[in-house]
Amino acid sequence: MQAARGEGRDVVLSGLGGVGKSQLAALLAREVRDQEHSGEAGLEVLVWVRATSIDQVISAYAEAAGRLRLPGAVPDDVEGAARLFLRWLAAAGRRWLVVLDDISDPAVVRQWWPDSGSGRGWVMATSRREDAQLSGGGRALIRIGLYTDSEARAYLKRRLTDAGHPHLHHPDQAGEIAAELGHLPLALGHAAAYLINKRTTMADYLTLLRDTSSRLGDLLPESADTEGYGRPVTASLLLSLDAVEEADTSQLVRPLLHLASLMDPLGHPTTAWTTPEALGHLRTARPSRRRWLLKHHPPVTKAQVHHALEHLRTYALITQDTATAPLRTHALTARAVRETIPPGLLPATARNAADALTSLWPRHDHEDRELAALLRANVVHLDQLTRPALWQPATHPCIYQVSSSLTEAGLYHQAIEYDETVLRLSNSIHGPDHPDTLKARNNLAVSYSAAGRVQDALDLAERVLADYERILGPDHPNTLDARNNLAASYNDAGHVQDALDLRERVLADRERILGPDHPNTLDARNNLANSYSAAGRIQDALDLRERVLADYERILGPDHPNTLDARNNLANSYSAAGRVQDALDLAERVLADRERILGPDHPNTLKARHNLAASYNDAGHVQDALDLREQVLADREQILGPDHPNTLTARNNLANSYSAAGRTQDALDLRERVLADYERILGPDHPNTLDARHNLAISYSDAGRVQDALDLGERVLADRERILGPDHPDTLKARNNLANSYSDAGRTQDALDLREQVLADREQILGPDHPDTLKARNNLANSYSDAGRIQDALDLRERVLADYERILGPDHPNTLDARNNLARTRKAAAAVQQLDTATPVTAPDHQPPPDTPEQPV
Repeated sequence: MQAARGEGRDVVLSGLGGVGKSQLAALLAREVRDQEHSGEAGLEVLVWVRATSIDQVISAYAEAAGRLRLPGAVPDDVEGAARLFLRWLAAAGRRWLVVLDDISDPAVVRQWWPDSGSGRGWVMATSRREDAQLSGGGRALIRIGLYTDSEARAYLKRRLTDAGHPHLHHPDQAGEIAAELGHLPLALGHAAAYLINKRTTMADYLTLLRDTSSRLGDLLPESADTEGYGRPVTASLLLSLDAVEEADTSQLVRPLLHLASLMDPLGHPTTAWTTPEALGHLRTARPSRRRWLLKHHPPVTKAQVHHALEHLRTYALITQDTATAPLRTHALTARAVRETIPPGLLPATARNAADALTSLWPRHDHEDRELAALLRANVVHLDQLTRPALWQPATHPCIYQVSSSLTEAGLYHQAIEYDETVLRLSNSIHGPDHPDTLKARNNLAVSYSAAGRVQDALDLAERVLADYERILGPDHPNTLDARNNLAASYNDAGHVQDALDLRERVLADRERILGPDHPNTLDARNNLANSYSAAGRIQDALDLRERVLADYERILGPDHPNTLDARNNLANSYSAAGRVQDALDLAERVLADRERILGPDHPNTLKARHNLAASYNDAGHVQDALDLREQVLADREQILGPDHPNTLTARNNLANSYSAAGRTQDALDLRERVLADYERILGPDHPNTLDARHNLAISYSDAGRVQDALDLGERVLADRERILGPDHPDTLKARNNLANSYSDAGRTQDALDLREQVLADREQILGPDHPDTLKARNNLANSYSDAGRIQDALDLRERVLADYERILGPDHPNTLDARNNLARTRKAAAAVQQLDTATPVTAPDHQPPPDTPEQPV
């Protein structure tokens, strides 16, 4: 203001009602009046004008002319006297200040604006409006904002301390009161006076303030105006509403403000009020003399809505930083407006607002994550303000939309908290067997599963399916969804066969009821492929996943989240089938797609990063895999928490990379932790726990702890044969590594016998060119060498090297090992021929097993 005044410019203070514009103007006017400059007289004429109407301005000017005894000023000609005063100001050589307080219409005041061109006088004005008219003519428009949080806290502390009641102050609760009152100076002044006069603690006052049935007039009474604002809070906040309604002939201002008052004060989408749902509500909500005849409610246009919103912006009843930014209504203004909504209209207004918000929701949250987050916040706020309006007669779809949105955004813990609240409310309002309550229970089970709470998800999913079958029947779409979700919970809990059996039924049901190309049928097909993979049916999984990906790309498009999942799963199948380069190429594409579409920190992006690391490992890019796995583990610990199953998987796989990189002790230490975590969280028989036990046995072997490796390897094989069956790929791995332990323990014949069985099994089940089959062939050659069967070892090693060079390439680490082993065996064979003695040759005969890839459902 000093800078503007130094330039000879008039000043306009603009801001929301209650921010203290008039108080600031009065303070500055007193300072200007009282100041004395060296060699210059102080202010000679000061006129304060209430400028809410033109009549008030003219009357104030005429009174000033009379008090100055201007020649020609007569009481009978008020307007003439006012114009005489304006001419005097323009010509006078005296120092003057005219304050135009609370201008409601700049266009009307324009012709009565004093001319300060002489440089001796100046004008200071206040207004709730921010029109270009107010900043024209060289005037400086200065926006007065709310208190900051620290300013609001300091104000409350000073008021209570100065009044002799510092014991009523509590720092944290002061911040909460400031937030509830939107940091509005007017409201904080009234609140401080209430606390002082009533001797009320801040905690008790907060309880009253948060009670939506409490009226602002009771919480911030006119008698508490100790700062000289001059109006009750409610009246001050809504002072502009009458003026806006006069300016807007469409009669949309009040119903629009009713809708906006139910939204989150931090902002709501501008586009909400031009949706068909909102336009339909506004058509019947605006005042009409003949409300019972629909023909007297002409359609509302988007242009009319934009025009009405512009009026509300002009009078600062709503604010907006940019043309595309969210609309905001100050929390107290919104509360004052809500108190004007007739109680009988509130439920319908709330549900219409919910309709408008729901219609804006992106088809998939990743398409506009900011909008989805904004909509979630507004639905939650709307529900809290108007409950049970969105629950009767049935739960509004927006309530469930928030749940799925939180899960899709990867905010699993927030989703659980929200779903638990929804289930509790639905039980209370609808009863335990109402379809809406079943849906709430199902959503909570899904959130438990997404958050890694495996047993909670399984228990609730079993109850949900039983409830749906009992109440809605076995073929209802919701029952099919519940059956699908239970299968997912079985899979997460390691009940592989139960999951597979149920998924085969789900797919058959959905193909019969929904058709082969329905999105839910595609999901069922994808999930069955996952179960095939978990059951070790590698080729079945690969064949079905290739079909699933083609279907998703054709029906949902290449960037749909389900298409990304299908692409990720196919990469896993390529890896499991030994198609290393295909897996690597596809995994790199999946990660790029997910980072582009979902962002770098989304849980599904973390899965893609994890699976790319597995592909690097399979391709022999040991350091690349290790670097990426360290990043994945750090991300998952931060985003999902240390005990989430996906975090445990990341920890397990990092240990695998340590092992592959030769960091034997690091691998062993981490694998001991991983096994303890899996046994504690998932139980001793979960497939992931078996994997962890299997990998720890390998680390014992690498560290030279031969007997520990042998004991644990025998347990792993027994467990896998019991739980997964004798032909499961993981059982074959356990058999292979037990043979390695036999070899390390000097039990040469036991190792050879078991390795012959492993090779035969892998050739039959996985095929002759699978990487695991190549390893089995290499290890059998080691046993032949250990047993002194040098020619058998030589023949097999020549085949192994040729296979590795053909399948993995000449520079893969396994190819290099095979070349080294062949050279050593040839040397041994030459020694046999020369000395007729055989020198046993040993070579690296086991490697960390491939990671168990994640398979999103």
